[in-house]
Amino acid sequence: MQTSSDRHEYPAHWEADVVLRDGGTARVRPITVDDAERLVSFYEQVSDESKYYRFFAPYPRLSAKDVHRFTHHDFVDRVGLAATIGGEFIATVRYDRIGAGGTPATSPADEAEVAFLVQDAHQGRGVASALLEHIAAVARERGIRRFAAEVLPANTKMIKVFRDAGYTQKRSFEDGVVRLEFGLEPTDRSLAVQYAREHRAEARSVQRLLQPGSVAVVGTGRTPGGVGRSILGNIRDAGYTGRLYAVNSAFPEERKEIDGVPACRSVRDIDGPVDLAVVTVPAAHVPDVVAECGEHGVQGLVVISAGYADSGPEGRERQRALVRQARSYGMRIIGPNAFGIINTSPEVRLNASLAPEMPRPGRIGLFAQSGAIGIALLSRLHRRGGGVTGVTGVSTFVSSGNRADVSGNDVLQYWYDDPETDVALMYLESIGNPRKFTRLARRTAAAKPLVVVQGARHGGVAPQGHAVRATRLPHATVSALLRQAGVIRVDTITDLVDAGLLLARQPLPAGPRVAILGNSESLGLLTYDACLSEGLRPQPPLDLTTAASADDFHAALSRALADDTCDAVVVTAIPTVGEGAAGDAALAEALRSAAAAVPTKPVLVVHVELGGLAQALSAAASTAPQAGPGTGASQGGPGPAEETVPAAPAQQPPAVRAPEGARLIPAYPAAERAVRALGEAVAYAQWRRDAADPGKVPEYEDIDEKGAAEQIAGYLARGQGLTLGTRETCELLGRYGVHVHRALPAPTPDDAVAAARALGYPVALKATAPHLRHRADLGGVRLDLADEEQLRRAYAELTELFGKPAELRPVVQGMAPRGVDTVVRAVIDPAAGAVLSFGLAGAATQLLGDMAHRLVPVTDRDATSLIRSIRTAPLLFGWRGSAPVDAAALEELLLRVSRLVDDHPEVVAVTLEPVVVAPHGLSVLGASVRLAPPPARDDLGPRTLPAY
Repeated sequence: MQTSSDRHEYPAHWEADVVLRDGGTARVRPITVDDAERLVSFYEQVSDESKYYRFFAPYPRLSAKDVHRFTHHDFVDRVGLAATIGGEFIATVRYDRIGAGGTPATSPADEAEVAFLVQDAHQGRGVASALLEHIAAVARERGIRRFAAEVLPANTKMIKVFRDAGYTQKRSFEDGVVRLEFGLEPTDRSLAVQYAREHRAEARSVQRLLQPGSVAVVGTGRTPGGVGRSILGNIRDAGYTGRLYAVNSAFPEERKEIDGVPACRSVRDIDGPVDLAVVTVPAAHVPDVVAECGEHGVQGLVVISAGYADSGPEGRERQRALVRQARSYGMRIIGPNAFGIINTSPEVRLNASLAPEMPRPGRIGLFAQSGAIGIALLSRLHRRGGGVTGVTGVSTFVSSGNRADVSGNDVLQYWYDDPETDVALMYLESIGNPRKFTRLARRTAAAKPLVVVQGARHGGVAPQGHAVRATRLPHATVSALLRQAGVIRVDTITDLVDAGLLLARQPLPAGPRVAILGNSESLGLLTYDACLSEGLRPQPPLDLTTAASADDFHAALSRALADDTCDAVVVTAIPTVGEGAAGDAALAEALRSAAAAVPTKPVLVVHVELGGLAQALSAAASTAPQAGPGTGASQGGPGPAEETVPAAPAQQPPAVRAPEGARLIPAYPAAERAVRALGEAVAYAQWRRDAADPGKVPEYEDIDEKGAAEQIAGYLARGQGLTLGTRETCELLGRYGVHVHRALPAPTPDDAVAAARALGYPVALKATAPHLRHRADLGGVRLDLADEEQLRRAYAELTELFGKPAELRPVVQGMAPRGVDTVVRAVIDPAAGAVLSFGLAGAATQLLGDMAHRLVPVTDRDATSLIRSIRTAPLLFGWRGSAPVDAAALEELLLRVSRLVDDHPEVVAVTLEPVVVAPHGLSVLGASVRLAPPPARDDLGPRTLPAY
């Protein structure tokens, strides 16, 4: 590392792993004196043309002086970074601080000259773009604000790197050289470029794992049974279209195949490239396997092996070493302790998992951090997808296990572009980067539904195998923020599948108006009640009576779908005695044909003990080959809630097949489940419409952003974190147009009288001791005191009830107009970012937790929806004849608080309580502000993989 003469210690925090454009990884780190040989070796592999572009002249080799210069840095004025794979350099970048005349300089000079060199074999992989992001972040940290670069006009690739970075540039041409100058502060365009590159790289890295051209199963057993041998058989039996190899170091040298698959003792022995290795050996042997794979050029790993962070502290260290080793070779990992991956595409047909059967191909993407939940999801979709509700299958499935590397964020990046996936279902036990997940979820949800169930909601800690950043936000708050991002949040695996099947098969409803029809009055009423419970607007159920025929159902459904006052239809059906399978098939075809005539409205079926209809619906709408008579659950058995339903009779007549591309009608065994899924679809459809016009963050001319920044800096100079006093709080909030109702301390009765005279009667007398603050129910507040006599009497009562004034901390405050007491809070969470919360003051918030939340910055539309999102919102809008409050004033207050914490991340907590909202205007009666150095934001820095 660096010598004692260097000005700064080695900056280990600059080390990072990055995903490149082609999905591979590289490590970025500072160049040190120990890298001399690596630098020389790297330079020897660079073409003469690339050397010419770097030095503007033929430069066949580096001199000793060059090597010394390029490896000795002070990490302030001279910095060099290298991108490495397998420990060897593939690219370098450096900056040198310069003064006004372009000569070497030291701080406070804020400009630096930057130069790159990328090995020819790695050009086109986005290495230079990644290095530019990292060297720019380093430069900003060291007080450099601008980069200058001189490039030959023929070096179009490097000019493009600078041009596409998104920074504001100035370009000139002199003496045959293009000179580029650009500021380093992130801009909206530079962040957009960075996010786009991140998306392409991470999506490609998952694509390489899910669409490999060749797979090696490392740890294939010599005898039948065992994990490795089972996975090998699952891949082979699924009809994998690529090359498959079995690997086991214990195979006899003369053994050339196993189960019809080429067998090798080592990955190194495979003749040809290997894109994916499925690792099933014991954890102690995994490092040797990873080294073999890395040296052979394997692109990614699925590590089934357990014994890592799931097994305690020692295993966690083993897991860290695994990730570091794999990334050093440019490989990404799914796992360890993973269940496996599946891709049902006909071009791939990969079942590299412990699932013994390949799921049906379909349009649903599945991600599960838990293997057990992954099994449950596959099983339910397999049964319901074929036997109960029509053929709706899986596009891809990923079980991430301990989620040491590839996470749900990466898979979301892949699904966003995947034309084979229409709906994404995710089971998450932890969210490693909530800020990034929210950003990706919002973008994904704008294009296709994303349904999430979160495990470990009430445990307060992540599962043992997961290394995630802690969040202080309650689960209810996290759920609200996910919903704001368009995520369909459900509570159970059953709800996850129910919602997924509806969203994969039916169009989104245009509104909450629901028509109900069927042959059972009771089932119709149950459906009606369920709709009301879900906030939908059901029409009175239409009872077709038990004598209704298939034609009657067809006619009724056609009329309902044609009704402009209906947005969705729920059909309820009970068995018709004596008609059997033929009647079920006729009814299914009647419903399908009626629904097909109006493809813009969703149709759901609620059936009771009617396996025949469920299977008939499947047959009538399926575009896939039908299972023959006598097949079991694996070819289309009953769904998870229908396991006691008898299978369709073997003599069932052939079903009428729907035209190619016909939509499938989902069927549910209970009205509540169908309506719950429909309610989620209605809410999601409304979010999609709202997301098309997200609103704007208003500008207020009276905001003093600069003055607030100076005030905050002055306060923080006193210490690392502090809660402001009353005067300082009022002054800071006032710079953002938030005016706190004046309150004067009253340590004695005479002080109280003097304060009342200054404020003017009537006044309020309040105890502000922590145990009495905001607790009017305890009697610590006296209101509407009209004169001195009433004030002195109230003062005496408070001190007699609660103790000495020094304990009560009484204050006198002028009376505010009557209204509804509310509370506004903002907090910066290290993991999720800044969150604005709103609710009614008192029991509604404290006892019932009735708070609504939005991510900052809040738009005008966000503020409007925020105050209407709490359950007690009717109290604000004229409930039971009361006067509606000034909603516009309340929304403006929320927007101003949002601006304050967004403009100044040092404001880590704000509480306004109570805020009395009257029919005209509002009064902020209490406020507190806490300042602290802001938590680091990884979404504004260069692209990196999570450190491990």
